[in-house]
Amino acid sequence: MVASLVGFLGDFDLAEEAAQEAFTIAAERWPRDGVPANPGAWLTITARNRAIDRIRRDRTLAEKTRQLEVPEATMDELDDTVIEDERLELIFTCCHPALALEAQVALTLRALGGLATADIAHAFLVSEETMKRRLSRAKAKIKATGIPFVVPAEHLLPDRLNAVLAVVYLIYNEGYSGRGSLASEAIRLGRLLATLMPDEPEVHGLLALMQIQHARRKARFSGEELVLLEDQDRSLWDAEEIAVGREALDRAIALRGRGTYVLQAAIASLQAEERIDWNEVAGLYGQLAQITRSPVVELNRAVAVAQAGSTEQALEIVEQLALGDYQYLHSTRGELLRRLGRADEAREAFERALALARSARERRFLERRIAEL
Repeated sequence: MVASLVGFLGDFDLAEEAAQEAFTIAAERWPRDGVPANPGAWLTITARNRAIDRIRRDRTLAEKTRQLEVPEATMDELDDTVIEDERLELIFTCCHPALALEAQVALTLRALGGLATADIAHAFLVSEETMKRRLSRAKAKIKATGIPFVVPAEHLLPDRLNAVLAVVYLIYNEGYSGRGSLASEAIRLGRLLATLMPDEPEVHGLLALMQIQHARRKARFSGEELVLLEDQDRSLWDAEEIAVGREALDRAIALRGRGTYVLQAAIASLQAEERIDWNEVAGLYGQLAQITRSPVVELNRAVAVAQAGSTEQALEIVEQLALGDYQYLHSTRGELLRRLGRADEAREAFERALALARSARERRFLERRIAEL
């Protein structure tokens, strides 16, 4: 409904206010008069007409003059079957590259997730006032620069879709670190994208990746302590969610998907097997590294190589990576040195990782590792 109103009005704030007014009116009238035959259309029409009334009252807003002559809609003209689904346009508007990444994330959660500003602020550890300013700046920039409310042209779609997927995955990763509601919201957005773009393999790949990883959420922590993959209680894994994620992965592969999210989903699927083929995991990370040229992917490949039994080779990979202030480089290096019996070097690496750790759970895990040396 909000997406439809934004597309019609070209104004985020006005769309949200009109939607709120429509629901308020419905809450007053429906218990008395009964629910209309087409409630979605009723709400949308009521919101549109309220917005038009407001525009007519506020004739000083010059950029709104185009809307002044728009006639009010009626139920005879619009019903649930003809309301266009404009959520896809809204997603690309929220994730437009002209907006800062933090603004893209906030606007996506607000406009498509329906999260309150206070909830978004809490999730990203900033004040509500700070988040209000971010949202206001983003909406103002969309209006001032004329960011179009459209799905990009076909030749622009791959790059723009990558930006959308990156925003959704960033939201998921914020949730993966402990804020479960954000992870669930990212998966909901992933399902929405898969519905709106059913022939895009990377969309299904991202959805599969998030679902398979999310299925292990209950086993990732024991109380307040972090639990590594090999130590997790697999009875706590959600087998049904893993199966659903694998269905999405199968769909991505059937669409000839070989991109970064499809490869990551394939790795997550292998890691959900009862017996993990670490050589195959390392091979997939090798393919992923060729595409991304990412030292973080190479670090993950090193972990898989070590799990496959080649700790010395894994350490050689790690020592070549330029990730000086990356916490997980040092924790991985510390673990490899620990396995090789080089305790003093391992302690130094773990202490460097500890100095860079942000979460209390990770700090406690590293402190335990140091104490065990």
